[in-house]
Formats: sequence, structure tokens, C-alpha cells
Amino acid sequence: MNVLGIIPARSGSKGIPNKNLRELAGRPLLAYTAEAARVSGVFDRVVLSTDSKAIAEIGRTLGLEVPFRRPAELAADDTPMLTVMQHAVTALEEKGWRADIVVLLQPTSPLRKPEHIVEVVKLLKSKSCDSVVSVIEIPPLLAPQKALRLQDGLLKFWQSDGKEITRRQQLEPAFAREGTVYAFRRNVLMEKGSIYGDSCLPLLLQPEESLSLDNAEDWKRAEEILTLRQKENARKISSASAS
Repeated sequence: MNVLGIIPARSGSKGIPNKNLRELAGRPLLAYTAEAARVSGVFDRVVLSTDSKAIAEIGRTLGLEVPFRRPAELAADDTPMLTVMQHAVTALEEKGWRADIVVLLQPTSPLRKPEHIVEVVKLLKSKSCDSVVSVIEIPPLLAPQKALRLQDGLLKFWQSDGKEITRRQQLEPAFAREGTVYAFRRNVLMEKGSIYGDSCLPLLLQPEESLSLDNAEDWKRAEEILTLRQKENARKISSASAS
């Protein structure tokens, strides 16, 4: 089965200006995703989808393929990711290469580890499912069953049974997509027009493994975490050399 990795990185960003051209903890933001993809060893091809010449140049230096340029109309703030994925798959098929499994790797998840990628591809290959998506468990305090809304200035439960739930033990576990990795079958993407399909399996991550860069505070936290990782890796290498 041909496994394709797609890294979407457009120019322009409102939450974090020019984030795909910035360095994070001393390295290009794209470097973290490119390295995780390479080390995972599961891909036949890893392609960068971008509308930017500058981002494309960075991607090539990191070993990513840039076989096409994403059209400007597919690089707007409100462009659906589904459309971006379909464009990339179509562009490759027009050049004679077809994927069986597609993995979406957003550069805004720099804490991603190679084993996360390995696990979703393994699950998709071994299970009868349309997709595998990384998620984290929603803390009980924020459980959807207990969510409230305002109606005529008064608090009302989103779910009718919310007011009946008074103890944490009564809550059904709930999960949120967190962006680290999405894997799906090519036919689901192109024929059903969906990233998820009808049967989607979870890859459950721990909160400390998950971080999506949406604002300056996220960027600062990522820099702190990645700088600590780099120092720890350097210490391990130094200790191994000394021994």
C-alpha cells in the first residue's frame, strides 16, 4: 500500500503571523514535522502543499517533496482542509502516482513524535476502518454533558440530562480532536469526500503530548518544551559519548 504524507503550510497567518516561515526553538517550524515523518519510516512520499515560494524552499532543504504549488484560492483563511488534501492527491495522480493511505501532518503540532505516525498507519492497515485520528480526553470539568449556554440571559444545559449529572463518575468519557495526526484511506477522501468516513478509530494521546500552535502563548509554550527536549537529547548524547 502506498502511504502518502501531506504537510499543509500556506503563507499568511493571523493568529501567529508568518508562522510557517518562523524559527521555533532554533529550527524552522517545518523541521519538526519533516523529521517526525522521516524517522517514522512509514511513508513512500512526503509532500509539502504550499502556495509560498519561500516555504517551498525551506521544505526542500528539509527533504520534503514540493511537486506542485497550491493555488492561491486554496490558501485562504477559510479554505477547508478537505479541499487541500483532495487537491494534493489529484495533483500527484495527474503525474501518475496514486496513494492508498493519506496522512495529514499539520506543522502546527510540533510535539508530534514518530511513533504517533507509526501507530495511526498501523491501525489503518490492520483494522477495517476508514480513518484514525489523534484525540485527547476532555477533562470532566469541561465535559460536554455539563456544558451550559445562555438563553434569554439564563443558564441552560446544552443536553437535557446535564442537570441530572452531579458526580464525575456519572460522566461518559468524551474526546476532542487535537491535530497531531490524521490518517485516512484515499478512497474515503476522494470518493466519499471525507477525512473521517463512516468508521473512525482514535489514537489517544496524553495532554502533555498535545499542543496546537494557535496563538503567541502556544508558541511560547512550544519553545519552552522543545528547548528542554533539545537539552535533554544533548545530555543523553554527551553521556553516551563519555561512556
